[in-house]
Amino acid sequence: MDHDQIETTGDVVIVGASVAGLFCALKLAPQPVILISATPLGEQAFGATMQADIAAAVAPGDSPEDHAADMIAAGGGLVDEAIALELARDGLARIEDLLRLGVAFDRDHKGAFATSRAAAHAARRILSVRGDFTGQAIVAALTDAVRATPSIRVIEGHVADALLTETGAVCGLQLRKTGDRAAAPVLMAARAVVLATGGVGHLFATTTNPGHANGTGLAIAARAGAVIADPEFVQFHPTAMMTGQDPSPVVSESLRGAGAILINRRGQRFMLPRHPLVDLAPRDTVARGVLAELAAGRGAFLDARDVLDDDVAERYPMLHRACVGAGLDPTRQPIPVAPAAHFHMGGIAVDGSGRSSIDGLWAAGEAAATATDGANHIAGNALLAALVFANRIADDISGRTFATCPALSGLAIAEPVGADPMLNVRTLREIMTSQVGVIRDEEGLAEAIGTIARLERNIIDPALRNMATAALLIATAAWSRRESRGAHCRADCPAENPSFAQRTMTTLVAAREIADELAARPTARLPRSLSA
Repeated sequence: MDHDQIETTGDVVIVGASVAGLFCALKLAPQPVILISATPLGEQAFGATMQADIAAAVAPGDSPEDHAADMIAAGGGLVDEAIALELARDGLARIEDLLRLGVAFDRDHKGAFATSRAAAHAARRILSVRGDFTGQAIVAALTDAVRATPSIRVIEGHVADALLTETGAVCGLQLRKTGDRAAAPVLMAARAVVLATGGVGHLFATTTNPGHANGTGLAIAARAGAVIADPEFVQFHPTAMMTGQDPSPVVSESLRGAGAILINRRGQRFMLPRHPLVDLAPRDTVARGVLAELAAGRGAFLDARDVLDDDVAERYPMLHRACVGAGLDPTRQPIPVAPAAHFHMGGIAVDGSGRSSIDGLWAAGEAAATATDGANHIAGNALLAALVFANRIADDISGRTFATCPALSGLAIAEPVGADPMLNVRTLREIMTSQVGVIRDEEGLAEAIGTIARLERNIIDPALRNMATAALLIATAAWSRRESRGAHCRADCPAENPSFAQRTMTTLVAAREIADELAARPTARLPRSLSA
């Protein structure tokens, strides 16, 4: 296969142009940076980012220490307390950065930040822009600033499908044109790569994330040998709007913070007996409550009729847009909701400076596992962590002198041989939702691992191969964690097990070994389709 090659001279390459990638590029200025965006700049926003609020301890009576305590409490014993406190303490400075870039956070009648509460937060520390427009506003401000920064070279319409290494260190990337499966790869030399490629939501059939958030960054890092942390912990947003859209629009948690309630078709508040915080319980608890109502045939709805008025388009523009598209009037009708894959607590294992286990590779945003989420992510921390760790990566890279990039001839990733299996992306996503979703069990996970491992081993298409790699890491880690903790719920192991009270650290080699071990086991039962 012919390869195009773009030579660089040690420039930093950032893959991904959502909040973390954009902010890191800005913080590195005036150091030269190449920013790879899968879509035209400003369009590559991921669901969890674009429809998110941001949390920061800025209100009177609140503190970074209290914010960190809430992260630790929600994280199921797996949060690094020191790094959580650093994240919370950096919050105000990053909010001030956004203000300087023109982000206009909502204010109260006294001119102070208008803060609200969200699930698992003990204080009002959620900052918003026009209700649920926060992510859009932040991405727009960052995009304008990037376009105005001459040291940032933007390459649009390309995705990375392989990370190139030499003697254990990063030496470049293999890129392809977005959506062009037949395109020859483009080789780009680099000694410093920042992966800010988003999460894994699109590995699941029901998700709030668009197609770019399909685990590619996780996969290419793992294929290069990087350590992966906590991949089994996938958060399912409990209130994704179920109107047939893919991705599913998020019904912002701030709406529940303002007083909207969850009901079933009978009008019953089904979260009342499930948790003292009722509708503002941690997301994993609410997601399981919603799923139980759906499984029982009673339906699940968010009733915001007492919260919303005719000014819904101004107060919650994202919700209004989604409801109009679905033919719903949220001021008069409850909104149908269901859990949807939303945020990945796991990812590429990084330290407090965003460094991975591979020399020359950093990760930020949802692609990184920063030890601040543990088993359960809390609302508003996605945007905050993206900004804080992007800034730390920029500090870590700034001023470094990199060796001359090598010639890349012969370093392209060999294409696997063999025929594509009949499974396609849709089938993979359905397997992940049905067997590696909100509620898991050993039998379903083992079946999923067998199918995903065959796909990961045999597939030719680079994009689908990377999706299968990320899925395999998630499924094997979920199989290995024989307990329920945070967002990881095992129906066959419903309690927390103290022996699993530590983070998962794994590799692709380890995940494949688990798959091989399961494949070698004698069949102890009939396939589900044949048993009755």
